[in-house]
Amino acid sequence: MNQHRHTQQPLPEPTLRRLPWYLAYIERISAQGVKHVSTTTMSQALNVVPAQIAKDLSMLNLRGRTRIGYSVEAIKHAMTDVLGFHRHHRALIFGAGSLGKALMQDDGLERYGLHIVAAFDSDTKLAGTSFAGTPIFHIDQLPELQRELAADIGILTVPVQHSKQTAELAISHGIRAIWNFTPVKLKCPSHVVVADTSIYADLALIYNGITENAI
Repeated sequence: MNQHRHTQQPLPEPTLRRLPWYLAYIERISAQGVKHVSTTTMSQALNVVPAQIAKDLSMLNLRGRTRIGYSVEAIKHAMTDVLGFHRHHRALIFGAGSLGKALMQDDGLERYGLHIVAAFDSDTKLAGTSFAGTPIFHIDQLPELQRELAADIGILTVPVQHSKQTAELAISHGIRAIWNFTPVKLKCPSHVVVADTSIYADLALIYNGITENAI
């Protein structure tokens, strides 16, 4: 069996972005009973060159064996550990609109360790309701409730004009990481982790690709 240990140095962002794709593939073939896999096989499935896959796996202290490949179970265990998917992370949604509600009912987030414990919104009509089992509170209740909720991740799905103010409020009440779905680059203290997920930027790439292919 391959031996691995938790990496001591922070992984490069490109590697971190590839690992979930690797893990999804590994979990799929593991469910099919596959015990070992080569970087060539992974490359064909994931469209990543074998050398890059081998380099990424080496950062997790994983080594393949000649003519046998890598232990699927070892890869799965190491990636789950490094990515933090096996740990329990409490999160709050800020903005209980259509996007916020879509995330509330996404069971996949729970499987990967993200537990959405509550949502907050400025709409008084939503306060006191719930969606997909997630209670929704008025944003003014954040100071008193966060002490009990003890969440450290904030998911920002508010309208763009409220993104900066909401992020600052969340951080002032103990949020240490923000998953930002708004098209605004937030300026946060250095101790706060910010991950931007721009749906609009992705749409621009898609539209641009369609236009180029049509020429």
